[in-house]
Formats: sequence, structure tokens, C-alpha cells
Amino acid sequence: MLNNLPFVSIIIPCRNEEKFIGKCLDSILEQDYPKEKLEVLVVDGMSEDKTREIIKNFQFSNFNFQLRLIENHKKFTPFGLNIGIKNAKGEIIIRMDAHAGYEKDYISKCAKYLGESGADNVGGVIKTAPAENTISARAIALSISHFWGAGGSYFRTGSDSPREVDTVFGGCYKREVFEKIGFFDERLIRSQDIEFNKRLKKAGGKIFLFPDIVAYYHPQRTLSGFFEHNFEDGIWTIYPLKWGIRIFSLRHLLPLFLVLGVFGSLILGFFSFWFKILFILIFGSYLFLNLFFSLLVSSRKGIRLFPALFFAFLFRHFAYGLGSIWGLVRIILSRPA
Repeated sequence: MLNNLPFVSIIIPCRNEEKFIGKCLDSILEQDYPKEKLEVLVVDGMSEDKTREIIKNFQFSNFNFQLRLIENHKKFTPFGLNIGIKNAKGEIIIRMDAHAGYEKDYISKCAKYLGESGADNVGGVIKTAPAENTISARAIALSISHFWGAGGSYFRTGSDSPREVDTVFGGCYKREVFEKIGFFDERLIRSQDIEFNKRLKKAGGKIFLFPDIVAYYHPQRTLSGFFEHNFEDGIWTIYPLKWGIRIFSLRHLLPLFLVLGVFGSLILGFFSFWFKILFILIFGSYLFLNLFFSLLVSSRKGIRLFPALFFAFLFRHFAYGLGSIWGLVRIILSRPA
């Protein structure tokens, strides 16, 4: 049976992850997949904290575990992913996130379903866990696992059954996928996984989500960090259009439409009574829905979370939308005169 199992390469691009990389590696060490059929490539983007020290200590303590630390001098994620793929030996390549921990059967189920389903990429669901036990961190975790904050992203909100999807968390790929359609686009500092999966589907590939493949993801700890993260995500939803790359779907554009509607009607309201009414309708409706869902979730998870949850949802939507606007501005400013 062991001889029939495919060799799996785990790729973890990271930078300054001293708070999470140890727990991530521990969860991989505890996997039920045979260690002799597994290698882990941590591609470090020249971390300036203790990330590399933690990885080296892990190597020393677990010398029978196939773990390699590879340097990514260009620092950003797509470079790290491509470095990892080019150095990987596996028939199966799984991308893992340093900010996550994994159920003991994560790798074995990924490999099993990849073989049985005929898919080119499979993944599961993430159970979002607070980065620390504070009101803000708990509210942030809840906000991105609820459909009001995550939209139709099944890997965040969950699924009752396996389904074909556009993208998954991380991803477990057949090696030949990269030989067929190439590597991750290194121009995309973010959203490179969405673009890659769209390219895969365009080439006739299939992506499946299996809800019993489970990872535990830790988002940002503070509301200010959460705002900044969503702002950057919003930029990289739109900015790829500079190169003619369309990665977004409707759910990615809704925050942009919201922000344009609110601030556009607010500004025009100084010149027209009807735009004042429109502003009240748009922003009033949004506030009502945000209050409703914040109260609904906090009534189940702890009413003390209500204020932080309200702002977590607000930051999720408006930071993302403002980032999308800035992405458009950057495209315009980058065009030659």
C-alpha cells in the first residue's frame, strides 16, 4: 500500500511568521500520511524576525522529517510558490499557509480525493480561528466566516457536500498542471491563486471542494491590521487589469459598488436633493443590514462582540471597496501620458 501512495510536496511561502510557523509545522508533523512519502519546502521571503530560527530548530529536532528551508530573495508570495514548485519532487503539490493548522488527515484526504475525483486541484474548508483571545480578534474571525463578510466563498462559509468551485484555500494540485499551464503569475503580489485557478479552469481543468478536508486559519489580530489587509486585497482585485488579467467575479466587485454608491451619492447630494435621498437609502440600508447581521452573530457567539463585529464587517466591506478604487487609480496613473 505504501508503494502505491504518491509522493507529496508541501510548499509553504512565508515571511515574518514567527508567531505561526511553529504551530503550522507541528500540525504537518502530526499528519497521518507516511513521512517517507512527504517533503516540506518552506520558502522564506527573507524574514526579519525569528521565523528562520524556528524552522532551523524544527529541522534539528525532527531530523528524520524531510524539511527544506529555501530562500526567496524577491520576498513576495508568487516568487516563493514558483521557487517551491521548481524544487519540489512530488507527484502531488500542496500549497499550505503558515497562518494555518491542519487536521491530521488533511494531506491524506487531499491525495485521496485528487486521485478519486479526476480533478486537477482539490481543497477543503477553513475554520477561522482567532489569532488571539481578544474581542477584536474573535470578531474578525467571525466576520470572514459568515456570508455577510465572505459572500459566496464556500471554503470560508462551508458546504454540505463536495462541489465544483472556482478556487479553494491553498490547493492540492497534480504536478502536470504546472507543466501544462505554467506557474503562478509573478506580477500579482496578491490574488495569484485566483488567477492561476481561473487559468486552470479555462484550460479545461476541474477544481473540487471537499468539506471534510479541514484547515484552521488565523486572520489578523487587530481591526487596524484587518482594515489594511482588506484594503490590499481590494487593490489586487482590480490592479491586475493593468495587464489585461481579470480575476474578479461579482462578489469581489460588490464592495466597490457599495463604496462608489455611498461616497458618490454623498458628494452629489451637495448639489441635488435626490442624491441626498439616494445616499440615505444606500447607506441607511447598509447600516441596517450590518447592524442586523452583527446582532444576529453576536447573539449566538456573545453579545460583547457586537461593537467589534459591527466594525469588522464595516472594515471588511469599505476597506476592500476603497482598495479597489485605489487599484483603479493606480492603473490610470501608471498609464503613459
